[in-house]
Amino acid sequence: MAKTSNVFTRVEPDIKEQAEQVLAELGISMSNAVNMFLRQVVLQRGIPFEMKLPATTPLAYSSMTKAEFDAEIGKGISDIDSGRVYSADEVEAVSPIQ
Repeated sequence: MAKTSNVFTRVEPDIKEQAEQVLAELGISMSNAVNMFLRQVVLQRGIPFEMKLPATTPLAYSSMTKAEFDAEIGKGISDIDSGRVYSADEVEAVSPIQ
């Protein structure tokens, strides 16, 4: 049997629970999943998936002044008035989130 080493990490409880549910459906233990990830890091000599920042940062209501919020709402109303609108199906068709 190969020697083993322990890896300890802190994760958000909700994320851990969700990951455990997915892994259980796949029949993979958390330990095996982490081992698979680390093997891929070694094989690919980097993170085994693409990582990038979003193209634009969504506006957070809490970070805007009333004037900024009103201006953003005004832009939306202007888009509606000029017909620049998309159906939910159109948005979903191009959304990178599945």
